[in-house]
Amino acid sequence: MAKYTGPVCKLCRREGSKLFLKGDRCYGKDCAFDKRPVVPGQHGAARKKATPYSVQLREKQKVKRTYGLLEKQFHIYYKIAENMRGVTGENMLILIERRLDNVIYRMGVGTSRSQSRQLVNHSHITVNGSTVNIPSYLVKAGDVIAVKDTKKEKPFFVELKEAKVSNLPKWLAFDPLTLSGQIISLPVRADIDQRISEHMIVELYSK
Repeated sequence: MAKYTGPVCKLCRREGSKLFLKGDRCYGKDCAFDKRPVVPGQHGAARKKATPYSVQLREKQKVKRTYGLLEKQFHIYYKIAENMRGVTGENMLILIERRLDNVIYRMGVGTSRSQSRQLVNHSHITVNGSTVNIPSYLVKAGDVIAVKDTKKEKPFFVELKEAKVSNLPKWLAFDPLTLSGQIISLPVRADIDQRISEHMIVELYSK
């Protein structure tokens, strides 16, 4: 599968905003975006007039890079959302927010979405008692998400037990002592804190 292996700070600079691809490290004083918040490349600092298409494209790329999705995956979520009741853009974001790798990140088990995806891929996570190693698995209300019992004594998870839970979304619950949590309810648009203009993405795909 295609995977971006270059410096992730360049992605933030390209989109003109912090995507927090390194998790908490993006808040540090050594953040490359804070040092040089211009588009990468020799002519990155040159001002270019943005066209309506470029604005819509950049909004789509920002969401894809924030959640670590490929174009095909992203377009599938759009098609599913298009056939659902309600606002297409909001439905699309909610579907992406329900991905298991994102839920693991939101619970604070992984420090970034990429690390959370790796935890899922390596079969460290269970859903309702069954091991799930598919990052794109969509959680449902009432699902119990936990670290696999045979993995709980690994140093990474032992340290997690002593950590304090902060900024936990209201639609999630997580107990560090038991390394388990639950999906209290499905997320709504107000629960997604990224600055995203999803209507621009819908306009782009509607052309």
